[in-house]
Amino acid sequence: MLAFLRVRPSPLLGRGFDVDFPMLAGCLGLLGLGLVMITSASSEVAAALSGNPMYHMIRHLVYLVIGLGSAGIVLMIPMSFWQRYGWMLLLAAFGLLVLVLIPGIGREVNGARRWIGFGAFNVQPSEIAKVFVVVYLAGYLVRRQEEVRESWMGFFKPFVVLLPMAGLLLLEPDFGATVVMMGSAMAMLFLGGVGLLRFGLMVALAVGAVFVLVQTQEYRLQRLITFTDPWADQYGSGYQLTQALIAFGRGEWFGVGLGNSIQKQFYLPEAHTDFVFSVLAEELGFVGALATLALFVFVCVRGLYIGLWAEKAKQFFSAYVAYGLSFLWIGQFLINIGVNTGLLPTKGLTLPFLSYGGSSLVICCVSLAVLLRIEWERRNVLGNEDIEFSEEDFAEPNKEVAHAR
Repeated sequence: MLAFLRVRPSPLLGRGFDVDFPMLAGCLGLLGLGLVMITSASSEVAAALSGNPMYHMIRHLVYLVIGLGSAGIVLMIPMSFWQRYGWMLLLAAFGLLVLVLIPGIGREVNGARRWIGFGAFNVQPSEIAKVFVVVYLAGYLVRRQEEVRESWMGFFKPFVVLLPMAGLLLLEPDFGATVVMMGSAMAMLFLGGVGLLRFGLMVALAVGAVFVLVQTQEYRLQRLITFTDPWADQYGSGYQLTQALIAFGRGEWFGVGLGNSIQKQFYLPEAHTDFVFSVLAEELGFVGALATLALFVFVCVRGLYIGLWAEKAKQFFSAYVAYGLSFLWIGQFLINIGVNTGLLPTKGLTLPFLSYGGSSLVICCVSLAVLLRIEWERRNVLGNEDIEFSEEDFAEPNKEVAHAR
């Protein structure tokens, strides 16, 4: 594998470190902020459970190193590799989602079986599956572009894959991951040229499916009822949301100061995972929360622009992958922030780059690397499988590509 990577041009070989620095800087800023906030938000819980207030910070730092190392490897993989083996990645995603449901392999936490254990570490297959679905669907949109745009059959075919995968996610159960994955897929189909009539039908069916799923599960219905008025049962089903809202209220404009949160002291459950943004708002205030939101918006919009630039360069597979990955970030970002602020019913979904969680953090780093690779290939006129380049094409930095074979 390493020999395969060494013979191919990449942002890390030939011309030095040649990447989209605004995108990289924005994501590194979020990663750094996440490490600081997890250190603060988890200190009390970590001290009580393990005797070491830095326990979660150390684990998160290990995940961060693994994520950045994985990103470095992914940055050297050409997009043609992802396009060629997209179907294999899809099969791998299905395999992981089936494995996690098998007793003895999948680990159950708080009534949900979402993790596969490897010693001291857990892997969350749904995080991997979402990215692999984006890669596969991008390849499908390129192969069946005319069919997707002009026929109902081309529109419905992707759902033969998407619906069974959504079913496996709901069996865990992981309603949040299902919504994010299906939402990103719908956005990719729309950008792939699906007509407004078919897209409108898809949205109507999706809304209907969500309504049915909420009605058929008592705990989901209870969350929806609690969301409308959490103070009606603030010490019961509305406890988590009311404590998050108290954190926002205590933060006021400039916060109570880094490390001085009261809500993280066993008042707010999951303070370093799903509700880390509430602790951030309490300690850094409205100004700090708004600055964090601005950084998220910049990163997500930059990802969409990378897709747009690739599409203009006629690198359609890369463009659809960039759109899909960006929408995965946008979906998780909107749901997590909405839950923290009481705009959406409570749902366990990590905040990209910020929340504690190994699988989410590593996949975010890998997604960033893929976006950086797409942007680099677009600038260096790569991405066409009918053209093969060698190192000689990149020998002189100030000279344009001389030939292609």
